[in-house]
Amino acid sequence: MRFFICFFLVTSVSFGQNQYPKDFFSLPLEIPMELAGNFGELRPNHFHAGFDFKTNQKEGLNVLAAADGYVSRIKISTAGYGKAIYITHSNGYTTVYGHLQKATGAIQNKIEEIQYAEKSYEIEAFFKPNELPVKKRQIIAISGNTGGSEGPHLHFEFRDNKTEKVINPFLFGFNLKDTKKPIVSSLFVYPIDANSIANESKIPIALNLSLQKDGTYLSEKVLATGRIGFGINTADWDDVSYNANGTYKTQLISNGTPIFGFEFDQLVFDEARYVNAFIDYYRYKKTHQRIQKLFMKDAYNWSNIHQNVDNGICNVVSNFNGVQRIEVSDFFQNKSTITIPIQYSNQAATVMDPIKTTKYFVKAKVDAIFEKDNFSVSFPAGTFYDDFYLNFEVKNKTLFLHEDTVPVHSNFTITAEDTVSAENEKGKMFFASLNGKKWNYIATKLVGNTFTCRTKTLGQFSLMKDTVAPKINISKSIEGKWLTGQKSLSLNISDEFSGIKTFNCYLNDVWVLFEYEPKLNKITHIFKDNLLLEGANKLKVTVTDNVGNSTIFETQFNRSQK
Repeated sequence: MRFFICFFLVTSVSFGQNQYPKDFFSLPLEIPMELAGNFGELRPNHFHAGFDFKTNQKEGLNVLAAADGYVSRIKISTAGYGKAIYITHSNGYTTVYGHLQKATGAIQNKIEEIQYAEKSYEIEAFFKPNELPVKKRQIIAISGNTGGSEGPHLHFEFRDNKTEKVINPFLFGFNLKDTKKPIVSSLFVYPIDANSIANESKIPIALNLSLQKDGTYLSEKVLATGRIGFGINTADWDDVSYNANGTYKTQLISNGTPIFGFEFDQLVFDEARYVNAFIDYYRYKKTHQRIQKLFMKDAYNWSNIHQNVDNGICNVVSNFNGVQRIEVSDFFQNKSTITIPIQYSNQAATVMDPIKTTKYFVKAKVDAIFEKDNFSVSFPAGTFYDDFYLNFEVKNKTLFLHEDTVPVHSNFTITAEDTVSAENEKGKMFFASLNGKKWNYIATKLVGNTFTCRTKTLGQFSLMKDTVAPKINISKSIEGKWLTGQKSLSLNISDEFSGIKTFNCYLNDVWVLFEYEPKLNKITHIFKDNLLLEGANKLKVTVTDNVGNSTIFETQFNRSQK
């Protein structure tokens, strides 16, 4: 234990000694700072890697370079950060600006140059220091809602050029008024194994909290035997943003000794999926409530965690009588404290664990292969965080592979043999997974009669066939119409099953750029005089889905350049 205490203190000091420039970078917007999301916030399958700046619930705000530097990378995608610009600075950091509506000036010109050269809306390009230099507070883009964004905002982050770690922007002096303590809305105690009981329960149960005169909280007493752990549901508010964000630091302290803790100073991208091990994934999938577990039943390699040799687990044995304390803090050292009295009890359990055993037991650290009928599933070692009994069944040509209540860390493989379908049908077939009532396409390979896919989610899977071509619509016909003075042209494209893979648009038989917004099923072309003819202009749009079904839309419109 002495070694652990020293390690914990040294680690805490090392974080505090990191010196980040506090006045080198400025805000990337011209409006006061309000956060829709902060650093380290818990998101689906990842920890949030930056700040989400509010943009007054609209697009079109100027986005500014946070400091002198050069554009080192541009990525335009229909997912993730959407339209994103990366600026590398002289002090060893890169700033990232995501979900943009468009870039400006030379940056936008360079984007379009590459898109036309590659004949693709989605691009990724890297640049040398002398190609696209920028100055501090130069307007580099216009804010938007592209990619995986669920509403207009600016995603902004810092990356260390040497370690490639992403850094909390608060460490660079991006402050805002915050006098409010984090709020812990619920506390749970977890019996860890089959021999553990807490308050007469073998399953996780909520503990009542009472507010004390000093502003701290006291939990109801935990009467337990065996190994137990704790979990919390918590969020933080500041004084200006008016919405819940993530907390910064949490420590679990047992009888005065830290035994488990984490803080969000920095993150490693390759560790992002450990968020599913960190939370009570089963409860999250069933209730949408993210309980942060302050223990590890089986250790996983998330570097933000500091723990003792027991991974935050308390072993309650005969005559045990102790106290644990949870301290939850925001970056500005506002802190909430919960005291948990724990006492040994040999009371029998009245609430039992409902988990059912099956003949398919998965050991997380061992390779496993399961086969039934024409389906085969291969789980490499490390696919899961914990051992569990797998529900594995095939009914009506559908694979029932447990349900999405067990977190998956890395890809596993599903294969299916099909010796019945005709060869011309197989090219239109693919694996699909059931999400609610909708079957979703999974990228699938076909070799001979064997279909193969890789996925990171348990659930229902089946081989599906898509013979329906995508749809292309225009809200108002332009056939033979004069569009003189019109700035843009939009069409709706969609595919109801396997999904759109590619689209290509031609104006007078020359490829032209159409911007794609999947959230709206819309593609848009901004007219440029040098691409248009005086009088009649021909437009052709081809859309292809993921299994090769294609649709062609053709029309003709008139345009005058005079």
